[in-house]
Amino acid sequence: TPPCQGSLLSGESASPSLCPSPSIDFATRKIAKLLKPQKVIEQNEDSFTIHTYSSLRNYLVTFKVGEEFDEDNKGLDNRKCKSLVTWDNDRLTCIQKGEKKNRGWTHWMEGDKLHLCPGILFKGVFCYCLYSCK
Repeated sequence: TPPCQGSLLSGESASPSLCPSPSIDFATRKIAKLLKPQKVIEQNEDSFTIHTYSSLRNYLVTFKVGEEFDEDNKGLDNRKCKSLVTWDNDRLTCIQKGEKKNRGWTHWMEGDKLHLCPGILFKGVFCYCLYSCK
């Protein structure tokens, strides 16, 4: 997967109203629906840095593919978990182990589009976002 710097194109199914998190308050969810987050992914061999930022919150995660790491989701849903990112064909897939089940994400590229499936299962629906990469 090449490095990507992108802007959110769509994410209706990823809207906090469809995929609410019990740990995120109502007011924050309403504000988050209005945001258009930016995402920057940098790769150095098997090490990745993913920076997601908006006017409300910023989030930075750095990891090495195939190595479990401690992840602190402060600023997202305020969870601490053990995360493991692996390659699944041409997709980066993260499994998060912690107090909440069915958590993780998958990133993949198709042309100049970065796809993100946060992997938060809510009422049988997986959330989804699409970014345009520069």
